[in-house]
Amino acid sequence: MAFEFREFKSELNPDFVDWLVDEQWVDMQSHFGRLWDYYQNPMYSTAGLLAADSKLNESARLYVQAQEMGLPARITGIKRSETGGLFGGRAVADIERKEVVIENDIGWRINAMVDFLFGKSVDVVSKAEDKNRRGEIDRIIKEVFYANGGVRFFQDMATLGAVYGFVDCVVRPGQKIFEVSNSSSLGRHTGLPLQRVMELVSDCGLELIEAPRALPVLDEKDYRKINFYVQHFIEQKNEVASEGNFIRRLLGGRGRNSARQSAAVTEIIAADFWQRYEEKELTAEGRNVMGVVPVVHIQNIAQPLYYEGVSDVEPLVALQDELNTRLSDRASRITFQAFKMYLAKGIEGVDGRVVSPGRIWCTDNPDAAIEQFGGDAVMPSEDTHIDQIREAMDKASGVTPVAAGILKNKVGNLTSAVALRMTLMGMLAKTDRKRFVYGQGIKEIAAMVMQMFDATGIYPNSKDERNFDVIFPSPLPENTLEKLNEAKLKKELGVPEETVLRELGY
Repeated sequence: MAFEFREFKSELNPDFVDWLVDEQWVDMQSHFGRLWDYYQNPMYSTAGLLAADSKLNESARLYVQAQEMGLPARITGIKRSETGGLFGGRAVADIERKEVVIENDIGWRINAMVDFLFGKSVDVVSKAEDKNRRGEIDRIIKEVFYANGGVRFFQDMATLGAVYGFVDCVVRPGQKIFEVSNSSSLGRHTGLPLQRVMELVSDCGLELIEAPRALPVLDEKDYRKINFYVQHFIEQKNEVASEGNFIRRLLGGRGRNSARQSAAVTEIIAADFWQRYEEKELTAEGRNVMGVVPVVHIQNIAQPLYYEGVSDVEPLVALQDELNTRLSDRASRITFQAFKMYLAKGIEGVDGRVVSPGRIWCTDNPDAAIEQFGGDAVMPSEDTHIDQIREAMDKASGVTPVAAGILKNKVGNLTSAVALRMTLMGMLAKTDRKRFVYGQGIKEIAAMVMQMFDATGIYPNSKDERNFDVIFPSPLPENTLEKLNEAKLKKELGVPEETVLRELGY
């Protein structure tokens, strides 16, 4: 069954949505899926992977990792194709699988960025002029974010943005809010008592949309404006299918014929209407009470003229592949050279004997000998190359090992707060840059929540009352006494007491 968009006031081409779902979405799975794999580096069993099974030997492990996709065939023994991914490819004749070493330098760097940005709770405060209204709005917004995960919501937002380059947030009024907004007893100008509003706050959903699902229909003349928000994804059902379906095969499903049932879901949201399809059959639709497309788009790092922002993972992929390749080469060399080996010449019947204390070797051959060879050799050029790769990743990401608590020989540089800031200058600069874009996104989410409460008549408010500030705590360790002295000076200079206490975290 095809898409039907007659209920939408604005024109939406069904053929274009078909193209987005059938072609664009498939290409996005490959691109964004690889970024997520390089961040998380999941582990898979080799069972059922024919190419990997054929390469198992005494040096191999019974699992493969996602970042092996970037290793050359001379190490894995498998020649992989662009479309086959980790599970595709063919075994290369006469090449054994060597020692595979994967050190995920991307994952900890992304986690460190998230910790610096949202390691502590942020404060979202209203800028409404009326003090009483400001206090009420602060309570509402704080409860909305708390009901949707609190600090975890912000950390998930930052993680998705860092991996994919952007993240979208959909504001969804729940069923209780719809029922109350349609109630005849609701006063559109007075709204509900604050206590009743607080009871409905938990029914306001903030849904983070990961990049592989997002298919926005942008304005042809302004890429910053979303005319329709389309998302397409695979929904897992609580049912078991007797045979694997097309979607399961597309995503690399393998194993038994029975599998968990799934359905391809497409959702279209416009300013006035929304629809939900499963396998391109209409299953639900309704009116959008907010009057706007309820989506807040946040770029991880701004990229001019593009809807997508800059991913923190993508620039590191090539360096990560080079690091894993060199570590695997070194492991293979160590395997051959780290253990001493012996060559017996002129001695008969030594095939089943081992070299160990307390054994005597006897022969009548005066030319017999046992020669020792092997042992690890120093390779300074190899170690230097690996160190330079890590330094290149430090520069490309802006995250140094100091951020993860690895000090090495830099302890002497950290005797003061200024020295610590200088050491982490790249990390702090990137954090400040992200604070602006993510802070702006959080402000827009809070404003859209208040617009939703105004449109439903639950808590009427004006556009001026939808302005917010986002206060980020310092990611670095702070001296409490210095902060108190700074707050005292600010108060003496005339800074409002409420602002000073908020900056102190009270």
